[in-house]
Amino acid sequence: MDFLEYPEILKEEKGGMIPGRLKLTNQTIIFKNNKTGKVDQIQSSEIESIKWQRLAAAQGLRIMLQGGNMYRFAGFAETDHDKLGKFFQTNYEKELKNKEMCLKGWNWGTAKFQGSVLSFDVDKSTAFEVPLTNVSHCTSAKNEVTLEFHQNDDVPVSLMELRFHIPTDPNSSIDPVQAFVDNVLSKASIIQATGDAIVTFKELQCLTPRGRYDIKVFPTFIQLHGKTFDYKIPLTTILRLFLLPHKDNRQMFFVLSLDPPIKQGQTRYQFLILLFSKEEEITVDLSLSEEDIKEKYEDRLQKEMSGPTFEVISRVMKAIVQRKITVPGSFKGHSGTQAITCSYRAGNGLLYPLERGLIYVHKPPVHIRFDEIACVNFARSGGSTRSFDFEIEIKTGMVHTFSSIEKEEYGRLFDFVNSKKLRIKNCNLGLSTKEKPTYKEDLVDSDEEDEPDAYLQRVKAEGREREEGGGSTDEESSDESFAPEESGSEVAEEYDSNPPTSSDSDDDEEGSDKSSGDEYEQEAPKKVKEKKHKEPKKSKSAKTVKEPGMRKKRQKKERDENKPKRSPSAFILFLGDMREKIKKENPGITIKEIPKRAGEMWKETTDKSKWEEKAAELKKEYEKAMQEYKESGKSAAAEKVAKDQKTPKKDKDKKQSQSTKSPTKSPGSFKSKEYISSSSDSSDSEDKPLKKKKESDSDDDKMEIDEAASDSGSD
Repeated sequence: MDFLEYPEILKEEKGGMIPGRLKLTNQTIIFKNNKTGKVDQIQSSEIESIKWQRLAAAQGLRIMLQGGNMYRFAGFAETDHDKLGKFFQTNYEKELKNKEMCLKGWNWGTAKFQGSVLSFDVDKSTAFEVPLTNVSHCTSAKNEVTLEFHQNDDVPVSLMELRFHIPTDPNSSIDPVQAFVDNVLSKASIIQATGDAIVTFKELQCLTPRGRYDIKVFPTFIQLHGKTFDYKIPLTTILRLFLLPHKDNRQMFFVLSLDPPIKQGQTRYQFLILLFSKEEEITVDLSLSEEDIKEKYEDRLQKEMSGPTFEVISRVMKAIVQRKITVPGSFKGHSGTQAITCSYRAGNGLLYPLERGLIYVHKPPVHIRFDEIACVNFARSGGSTRSFDFEIEIKTGMVHTFSSIEKEEYGRLFDFVNSKKLRIKNCNLGLSTKEKPTYKEDLVDSDEEDEPDAYLQRVKAEGREREEGGGSTDEESSDESFAPEESGSEVAEEYDSNPPTSSDSDDDEEGSDKSSGDEYEQEAPKKVKEKKHKEPKKSKSAKTVKEPGMRKKRQKKERDENKPKRSPSAFILFLGDMREKIKKENPGITIKEIPKRAGEMWKETTDKSKWEEKAAELKKEYEKAMQEYKESGKSAAAEKVAKDQKTPKKDKDKKQSQSTKSPTKSPGSFKSKEYISSSSDSSDSEDKPLKKKKESDSDDDKMEIDEAASDSGSD
């Protein structure tokens, strides 16, 4: 058996149990923190002893190293004892012994120091152990010694301080209280400046926490000194270093990931973000001897260092912290940079796709590793087709949404996520599982999209139903639902002097008093309604009537073939020369993106004389050809033909407007459609409505009809 692996193991750290994965190989013991991704490695050659002991409610391992450090892992079952014992004996040649714990609960005993561990024993059995690396401060007063501990923000309850009462012997030459304090301070993790700083950087711009700080680098910690606050960051709390170029190519971000974070009141800063200008340079002298540089830092530093500020500080941090610097990988956006402009929560920032994760800078900064991502989702940004949202759901259930990303970034980001084998939540989009999804089939304009929003889908479905039904009917017509003369609504009561009630039927209307002067006006809409039923379906070739909201169809302008073609500009000539080159350098680039990329290259090109001279020559040839074209008289003939094509249409519209002009109406009078004269025999058409009038009509009504007849006759 070469290795053992346990996916659900807890590591004791600062009074809390941290979940992670434990892997035991024939040479190392590796533990990976599920939350931060931090990896702890223990070499088999450094192990002094391994013991099996009770930790909380489960069994655990207590691994003691030769340097005095201790590791404790919990979460094992009783059945794992024999398997682990054989593994350690075979690969490490270490015996797995049982460690007995005292359960009496006495508060007096013997304090023993073993490496960096304070053990409190009762009857030769351990009651409890205190890792001195968790101690932040130690004070003494008479016979008492007080230990203060680093606080762990991830645990609900933590130990603040622990007091020991130490009896003294007046006849002894050794003070036991001072000896106890010295043993604690020798192994405690107390941040205090011992000696001068290795190097000091003055007035650095810091985005998180905001302000300008002097950074002093010590062998065990980093001190930030500002006008208002001071921070001390132990080197052991620095997890990762990032060097990220700004999208403007003029600035650089240097990011330090911290765990536990630095605190100011109730505010926690998990990232230290510094901003540098690429043009800013610095020269510093390190207060280190040549021997220390060779032995401790293996010649990764020099006595005197100079260069751009971001480069000098990154080299110093890499050597002091002993961590690799993470930079963006092969990803490039549509603008040619390695960052994507987006919004997170209420702020705007930059998203950097890395080889093993993504980091967002800067407010608030977010770092997401690929191994903690459950799935990603590409969503529409508020109904807009010009941008989209990138949602990341991690395994704990939390969702990070990066919004307002430009649509041009979608293809490259989709390919990047697909190459990292992350699960895409909406990648199918109605396709079969065998078909490979592409970004063209996902976020497109709403008019061309296969599955648009719910409202647009419902409207399209209703339109298809109307087309299949052969047009709208009287029952479906929206105009039928609003009829004051039939429904007897409040609108009819307000504007009609004699509204019918809702109980009136068609039979009642036919049997009503036909001697009323409004008889013809009641029959007119009825005839129109009956005509609507008998109206045949219009063919596709029939001319459609323009309705409100319809777009006017623009007539195509006929092109004169004899007219010279306008000469191209210098950029168009440049685009023609660079088109094939852009396609080779950017495989998969769309036709729309080629001119954008060419425009960026045109701006970067300093010597444009080649294309400008060629464009000037072509322009002269165009002007010469245009002058010959005008002198030949072909341009005048083309303008005359175009004018003749427009003139008949205007005359026709003028005649139609004159024929449909209605007669002059007297104030307050009503004229139905049948009274409008459209031909010379208007007198014959007006005899019909006059015959339908009863002799009982009043003189006023007759006068009104005579006036209408005289008006139409005059026309």
